[in-house]
Order: sequence, then C-alpha cells, then structure tokens
Amino acid sequence: MDIFQIIGFVGMLFIVYAYFLLQTHKAEHDSLGFQFLNLIGAILLIISLLVHFNLGSFLIEVFWIVITLYGMAKNRIASKQSL
Repeated sequence: MDIFQIIGFVGMLFIVYAYFLLQTHKAEHDSLGFQFLNLIGAILLIISLLVHFNLGSFLIEVFWIVITLYGMAKNRIASKQSL
C-alpha cells in the first residue's frame, strides 16, 4: 500500500464516519462538522485518485465536493439572514 492509497483510505473513513454520525443522529446534515468531514474526505479521495485514477470515482468525488460546498454556502447565508 503506497501513501496515496493510505490517503484515499483515510478519506473514505472520513466520509463513512460522517454518514455514521448522521444515521445515529449524532450529527445534523447541515452541521459544519458533518460538512467538513465530507469535504475533507472527498478531497483526500481526489488526491488518491490523481495517482490511482478511476473516472467514475473521480467524478463522484468532484460532485461530492461541489454539493458539500453548496450546502456550506447555503448554511452560511441562512445563518447570516437569521441574525
């Protein structure tokens, strides 16, 4: 196992852990912690995929990042409007 596979494995753990927290009601879908776990996990997987490329996995991680950033921006705007 090389360093890029380890990076991808850690990224996968972040995403799975975030999903576990969501399913066990220990995190909310719009919480910053949940969103950061997803974002960092996807970024780590992208880094891994730059070396061990797989188009399908690469594209799903790109969409995962874009959707997560959209959610983070939406939550930031909503929190500013509630002030």
